[in-house]
Amino acid sequence: MTAMLKRCCLIFAVCGTLRAQETIAPTPEAVGIARGGDFANYNIVDSFELGYRWRATGGSVDTYRSDVNYGDGIRLLATNLSINSKEGHGRWFDEIVLSTSGLGNDPYQTASLRIQKNGLYRYDMLWREDDYYNPCLVISGGEHLMDTVRGLQNHSLTLFPESHFQVELGYSRNTDNGPALSTVQGFDTFSSAFPVFENVKQQWNEYSVGILADWAGLRFIARHTWDFYKDDSNYSLTGAETSGVATDPTVLTSFQRSEPNHGSNPGWFGNVYGSHKYWALNARLTYNLGTGGFALNEVTTGLNSIGAAENRQVVVSGDAQRPVVAGDFSFSVFPTSRLSIVNNTAVHDTRIDGDSSFTEFDNGTGTSTTLNFKFLGVRTVANSTDLNYRFNNWFSAYAGFTDSDRQIRFLEAFSFPSVAGSAVSDLYQQTSHLNAGSFGVRFRPLRPLSINLEGEVGHADHPLAPMSDRNYHTLGGRIQYRARKLQLSTGYRELDNENAPLSFTTYSSRSRQYNAAASFALRDWLTFDASYSKLHLDTVGGLAFFAGIQSPQLQTSYDSIYISNIHAANAGVRFGIGRRADLYAGYTITKDTGDGRSSAVPVGVTDPIAALLDSVQTFPLTYQSPMARLSIRITPKLRWNAGWQFYGYGELFHLLGENQNFHANTGYTSVLWSF
Repeated sequence: MTAMLKRCCLIFAVCGTLRAQETIAPTPEAVGIARGGDFANYNIVDSFELGYRWRATGGSVDTYRSDVNYGDGIRLLATNLSINSKEGHGRWFDEIVLSTSGLGNDPYQTASLRIQKNGLYRYDMLWREDDYYNPCLVISGGEHLMDTVRGLQNHSLTLFPESHFQVELGYSRNTDNGPALSTVQGFDTFSSAFPVFENVKQQWNEYSVGILADWAGLRFIARHTWDFYKDDSNYSLTGAETSGVATDPTVLTSFQRSEPNHGSNPGWFGNVYGSHKYWALNARLTYNLGTGGFALNEVTTGLNSIGAAENRQVVVSGDAQRPVVAGDFSFSVFPTSRLSIVNNTAVHDTRIDGDSSFTEFDNGTGTSTTLNFKFLGVRTVANSTDLNYRFNNWFSAYAGFTDSDRQIRFLEAFSFPSVAGSAVSDLYQQTSHLNAGSFGVRFRPLRPLSINLEGEVGHADHPLAPMSDRNYHTLGGRIQYRARKLQLSTGYRELDNENAPLSFTTYSSRSRQYNAAASFALRDWLTFDASYSKLHLDTVGGLAFFAGIQSPQLQTSYDSIYISNIHAANAGVRFGIGRRADLYAGYTITKDTGDGRSSAVPVGVTDPIAALLDSVQTFPLTYQSPMARLSIRITPKLRWNAGWQFYGYGELFHLLGENQNFHANTGYTSVLWSF
């Protein structure tokens, strides 16, 4: 894994931890008892929260937009509407439930709708819209960014939802549209990269028809789906662009690239499951036949890195099928009330079969080069058996064994059309066998206290990649205490993976996870919640690359090292102030301390290659967000709310000199009304 990819994964983990905390808006407090109002034969309950958000940011606004992206303006923070027939026998429907969040100006907006009539139909809809902004400041000197809007919607209609025979109809849609900025290198590897405009146009649609039937104690599900995907994004550069580097005379006069990619993916899904006093079974099978066709036409004109005129065209085309078959069969037996035995067999087969050709034309010289791809196949068969035995009411144990066999086949072909007899076809094949054993115990020495301990050991003889599991083991445990007003839990998990020695490189990784959480309701008007987790990860892998000041030399004495120590804490407290006000205060922080160094390159390192590698081994940073919210009940149907939330992001080291630190004060005020 490259250092850049590891850094992106770390940022996503930090953002995920932040979003796991309670959000400042909409307000979760209710407004009195929702009695609603009557109309004809229905009871109607409705509430909505209308408010105004504000923000004040400092530092990198682009990073704030990619992580948080809340702005100023009025919005409908939340609505909740329910219409129910009083006696369960409405004329056209018996229930309507509509909920929305963030409509108007929020970057993340959702709406869900359910309409049903008892015994006849049920319709469910989910709509989401994400305003996604990605500056990618550390890539190509800040010349990569995306400012797109992704829209998602899901529709499902079930006929006879409470009967032994049901019919399901579904439709889903996913679109991504908006402007983006990308880069393209000039005519050779010595030239600089040039910014080009990208018009993102992506669309995915799925239709489905299925049935559900109960017969002889078994439930049968069959579903047919049709997926259609198309990507019509295009790239363009208008007007001449120079490299801006004195030693690079490359000039791009024009650049145009169109690369439509259209495909379909029809598939089948089948499932049968059932249970008995002494046995249970669950069998599933899916089949998808992906078919696609793509074409790329790229035309570039200008001057290359030695100042010579260039007129180049690249054509890439192909069509292929990607059949995927996946199935598993699980059978469980319960000889006694204390013993259960589960055997599972799973099969997965993926193939990409078709023609794909890459052709590059030099319009000035009339020469061309063509590469062809033919086939890729991956097949995996796995079988596992698990044994669970309960010795008494407070102690049980389990053990399992897994055997897996994976085969990969790859066919590559290429030719030079201008040279007779130059066609070459090569088939590569690899098979890997994995054996793994697991074990664990569960015991409850006291009624509110439960303890789980588990572990697994596995070995694969030919892992797919150096970082894949080869010789690994895991250990873990969890302790939980549950009482009426107090809940405590703690856990630990470790994973060690050792892939050395391999014929061409080495790799090993270690991860450690610690967590603890507590929840305490001291009074009806006072509650506390707190949690803490630590994730340690260190990896080391061999490197082989060419580098050198005078002339490039093969370097094999350096390692790729990554070290991370992420601490995440979250705390919150709720106060009920009298009968009219509620106050919530919370704080969350995520901090990666790295390996403790104070500078990206340790003091005393003079080797330029080692200095470059050391600078991307660890990325210490801090992401914190305190918040407070006050909600006051004005009348039994009306609340006034106000809240504040701070976001602070700081990096100790700035990759490639880009400072992405930011801080932001955000807040809102709203009115929540219900009847």
